[in-house]
This record gives sequence, C-alpha cells and structure tokens, in this order.
Amino acid sequence: MEGISGFLPIIAMFAVVYFFMIAPQMKRAKQEKQFASALKRGDKVITKSGMHGKIADLNDKDNSCIIETMSGKLKFDRSAISMEMSKALNKTTTDLKK
Repeated sequence: MEGISGFLPIIAMFAVVYFFMIAPQMKRAKQEKQFASALKRGDKVITKSGMHGKIADLNDKDNSCIIETMSGKLKFDRSAISMEMSKALNKTTTDLKK
C-alpha cells in the first residue's frame, strides 16, 4: 500500500500537466487545422509574419495558397496564416459594414 501512495503525487502532477498544458495545446492545434481547411478564395488574411492580403488561389496538393497583396501575389503555406489575427481582421470589417 505504501508503494501506491508514493506514486500518487507523481500521477497527480502528470494529470495537472496534461489538463493545463497538453489538452489545451491539442485543442488549439485542432482549431487551427480546421481554420486552415476552411479557407476560401476572397478571404482576407494576415500571415504569422504580419503580411496582409486576400486569398487569390488555394492548392490542395501541397497545402498552400496564393495571397494577393498590394505588391503582387505570394505563395504561402496554409499553416503560415494566423488564425487569431485573421479572425480579428474579418471581425472588424464585418463591424464596419453594419
């Protein structure tokens, strides 16, 4: 019985780490994957490096997209598009339309 009580703090520590660090990270990765797959032509986006533009074309073969900016068209990987900043950008443009 003493052997189990010695492992109990370690098991509790692992549970805390899982529920506060690992599970939220997996949830966020799943949301970002859904966001990247839901992108469509004409969406206004911001990349993680800060590039603003509009999606001109999507390529499902190599999971990339072509973003049209004021200086031309650039090819980016879909994972380079920031979910938070793009949602905030689209939220402010819909608020301005009202």
